[in-house]
Amino acid sequence: MADFHGVFPYLVSPVDADGNIRTAVLAKLCDDLIKAGVHGLTPLGSTGEFAYLDHEQRSAVVQTTIEAARRRVPVIAGVASTSTADAVAQAKAYQQLGADGILAILEAYFPLADAQVESYFRAIADAVHIPVVMYTNPQFQRSDLSLDVIARLAGHPRIVAIKDASTNTGRLLSIINRCGEAIDVFSASAHIPAAVMLIGGVGWMAGPACIVPRQSVALYDLCKAQRWDEAMQLQRRLWRINEAFARYNLAACIKAGLQIQGYDVGDPVPPQAALTADERKVVEAVLRDLG
Repeated sequence: MADFHGVFPYLVSPVDADGNIRTAVLAKLCDDLIKAGVHGLTPLGSTGEFAYLDHEQRSAVVQTTIEAARRRVPVIAGVASTSTADAVAQAKAYQQLGADGILAILEAYFPLADAQVESYFRAIADAVHIPVVMYTNPQFQRSDLSLDVIARLAGHPRIVAIKDASTNTGRLLSIINRCGEAIDVFSASAHIPAAVMLIGGVGWMAGPACIVPRQSVALYDLCKAQRWDEAMQLQRRLWRINEAFARYNLAACIKAGLQIQGYDVGDPVPPQAALTADERKVVEAVLRDLG
């Protein structure tokens, strides 16, 4: 089973006005991120706007990422649906394309009880032979993974990690204490990555790593070396990105940041809106200060 750790940027999904994926732009971004030292790539995370793409667009994003990665780093492809059957079909399709792992995301319209939440993630893991990372983001999801469900799913042989975007770092420590070595914990941009590493996390999956990959890798390396004073100096600087992006649509922020850096990734998929000129200046200022 794969050992997923380190910095996994949540990739944007560059879409043109006709709805086509800008595969060349995405491939260049993937190649540049790998050269910057990231440890893996995650297409179709939150920053990838999975909720706004159709089946063909999602498949194109995953296939382009896998082909661009050329096995240099693992690709963990996002699977999201309100339907268990559709999620299982996505997971099987991305495994067939060559994904190294699945990021399992539950979309819910009606609230679900723990048993139904557990059955959704278990069905995805049962359907594939590659590792599965669970993703929870209570701010946007109607049904969350409870600690009891996480603990039970941690016993599944293919469920290897959880990426938690709850903003509750104490919850992460509860997961680590409860599950031990049965499951790894990844930070989100909603947490302070260095703090998550300090309590036992293995890295972070986050959109901001797309625009500050080298600094993100440097922060991970400092944490792994337990050089906590230096890590926190860098973390304090990088936290300005998280503060800025918490104010706006995340995909719009990352796409604006990449456009500033010369990537023609286009605007967020409607009905989302691009940043205004004033909002874009905030992103520009943060990136300028970070070099």
